[in-house]
Amino acid sequence: MAATPHLRPAPGSIPTSPGVYRFRDASNHVIYVGKAKNLRSRLSSYFRDFAGLHPRTQQMVSTADDVDWTVVGTEVEALQLEYSWIKQYDPRFNVKYRDDKSYPYLAVTLGEEVPRVQVMRGAKRKGVRYFGPYSHAWAIRETVDLLLRVFPVRTCSAGVFRGARSSGRPCLLGYIGKCVAPCVGRTSPEEHRRLVDDFCSFLAGDTGRFIRELEQQMGDAAQEMEYERAARLRDDIAALRAALEKQAVVLPDSTDCDVIAMAEDQLEAAVQIFYVRGGRIRGRRGYVVDRVTDAGTDELMETLLGQLYGDGESSAGDSVEDEPGTVVPREVLVSHEPSDRSALGDWLSQRRGSNVDLRVPQRGDKKSLMETVQKNAGEALARHKTHRAGDLSTRSRALNEIQEALDLPEAPLRIECYDISNLQGDHVVASMVVFEDGLARKSEYRRFQVRGGGQNDVAAMHEVITRRFKRYLEESARSGEVARMGETGDHGGHQGEDEPAPGKFAYPPNLVVVDGARPQAEAARRALEELGIEDIAVCGLAKRLEEVWLPDDEDPVILPRTGEGLYMLQRVRDEAHRFAIRYHRQKRAKALTGSSLDELAGLGPSRRAALIKEFGSVRKLSGATPEEIAKVPGIGPKMAETVHDHLAGGGKAKTDESNDGGGDA
Repeated sequence: MAATPHLRPAPGSIPTSPGVYRFRDASNHVIYVGKAKNLRSRLSSYFRDFAGLHPRTQQMVSTADDVDWTVVGTEVEALQLEYSWIKQYDPRFNVKYRDDKSYPYLAVTLGEEVPRVQVMRGAKRKGVRYFGPYSHAWAIRETVDLLLRVFPVRTCSAGVFRGARSSGRPCLLGYIGKCVAPCVGRTSPEEHRRLVDDFCSFLAGDTGRFIRELEQQMGDAAQEMEYERAARLRDDIAALRAALEKQAVVLPDSTDCDVIAMAEDQLEAAVQIFYVRGGRIRGRRGYVVDRVTDAGTDELMETLLGQLYGDGESSAGDSVEDEPGTVVPREVLVSHEPSDRSALGDWLSQRRGSNVDLRVPQRGDKKSLMETVQKNAGEALARHKTHRAGDLSTRSRALNEIQEALDLPEAPLRIECYDISNLQGDHVVASMVVFEDGLARKSEYRRFQVRGGGQNDVAAMHEVITRRFKRYLEESARSGEVARMGETGDHGGHQGEDEPAPGKFAYPPNLVVVDGARPQAEAARRALEELGIEDIAVCGLAKRLEEVWLPDDEDPVILPRTGEGLYMLQRVRDEAHRFAIRYHRQKRAKALTGSSLDELAGLGPSRRAALIKEFGSVRKLSGATPEEIAKVPGIGPKMAETVHDHLAGGGKAKTDESNDGGGDA
């Protein structure tokens, strides 16, 4: 793959001013839009070292047939033009955020003669005012039911409304006082619209005025001894307060802000946005995005803010009566500082019409709220990955993509992945995880204490693969002997009650994945060949660019970053890494607590901790002389001799057998 030769502009022809550039394909379609503080520096980066570009960027540059640019005066103008062009051209190589679910809104159809309150999803409509989004539709219905005591507006469908108007009889809500029944003329359309306006004002945050008015009316009714009306007003006030309690108070009443947090991995990112108006959470929204470029977290955050606020109408003043997300609030709190923060802040301020504080909260209630939103983003990413991995058709597509990319004879229904974990050569361990039909099978997980290799991951991988498949050959031979006995015995070839169950290494994989590049893959292939095994495919998955390496190929296999095949390989590799890290931490923690010293009488926890602090590990303590040990505070000559003799005599740490599904090998 190489860049288009004529694509690179002539030296010196690109200005050094801020601007926006467009890459076009042979059909003159815009495939990528970007901005830059310095156009010459940014565009030159696409052509200096083509081999060093991210695979997705390589694909974009190779697809492009032309590039042009527009010079602007400031970085803010560049931001505005970039977002305008992205919206206009919808380039396929630009990052696109998408809703991670369909959120319900509380909608008021102000465009109708008799407005209606209802739950709505999907695309926005003209003439409809939206409140939200909310997490659950039932929460909206509960809130509306409480508010109908005070604001008995229409909630019925168009069919029910026409039926009541033709029959002259209202629906049930009209009979029980939760609708003023404009369908039968109990109130005029003008009076009903004023009631709807009050309903919208209450939802938009003007809550205190209505509660104060009702409290005043309740006091007047009590003074006039109209106790039934006073009781009714008391219940109305309680209903309004109950509706308010459903919206959590998180910040002072004057606070209007959007709190935005991002969680990410190598392939995807999830965003959660909490809309805070009047100190209360008025709604929330989530997005997910495929990381199709090498953009960092700061660039992803900048792109999100552009797409989030670039489509809404600019506003002036401090009104919070508009739908959150369409109006830029006074504060925008983010979990990660975006690139070009100052320019982005100026752009947001221009859209709002007044100053916007764009920052990462560092302390206080806002930082605590950001931590909550960040936790929600992490959980949203985990839910998205689980849903994606759990879909049967998606798993089948992933296995087929892996088969095609690696040129396998059949889909890899059983995949085993291996990872090495160590800390400067100490406590070298390895993990083996198993995925069958695209799902983790934790009962088949295994872990290894590496006997040699040290800091050499390649040698350690060779050792682990050799040990695993040597056991496989032994158990296969043993099971073959059992089968032959069954053929001539009384069981007619079937396994009898006294016959041994298959060993834990008895099943071979279709594909072995190792965490690493070509050297690790070659080590795994060499180990299999030394054992005479030639029918198991091997590949390595390198972390930096998510490249798949085959032992015999000079260049890596590049799987589409948005494809399900790479996504599954990444999940398998990450699970092996997690399992290895967990085992390594267990081993290291056991060593640091000096478990081999537990058996010594008279050596309490404080003196064991002092020894480990002084020498760093039990292994280094074992090589110390009694005189060196005696220098540790609290350890006398006699105890030093005892410790030395115990370690020299072969005192060993206890083996930790616990894990989350696997066993030691």
